Amino acid sequence: MTLSVDDRSLVNWQSYAQARAELGANFVRILGYFREDGAKSVAAIEAAMRARSATGLVVPAHTLKGESRQFGADPLADLAETIEVAARGCIERHDAPDLLVEPVVQLRPLFEATLTLLEREANPLVMRRPGGFGRRAVG
Repeated sequence: MTLSVDDRSLVNWQSYAQARAELGANFVRILGYFREDGAKSVAAIEAAMRARSATGLVVPAHTLKGESRQFGADPLADLAETIEVAARGCIERHDAPDLLVEPVVQLRPLFEATLTLLEREANPLVMRRPGGFGRRAVG
């Protein structure tokens, strides 16, 4: 999986704009919390995977899923959900989460690329493209 921080499909820009409007002046601060909490969740998921602990995967994956959706980071939320649901299945079957190695390996690069894109868009000093949020200006 090759990711580019210029891949604007990593974010649902309509959801992002809605979150930005709803959070107003708090948006950048909340995005900072997402950076901190997301990094902790990714690290916890990686640690749980190294320990082969399906139970240890569930809560951080669930947390990352919800926080990602808040900012429109749908591919990241979807990957976190995949990990969460599969880990729950492993718990029910009393299996080790060995089949989750690939999704867990994909998680950090996706988180970092998505976060870079979100923070770049949130920066008030960034020159905006015509039409906003990467859409072509109609003219």
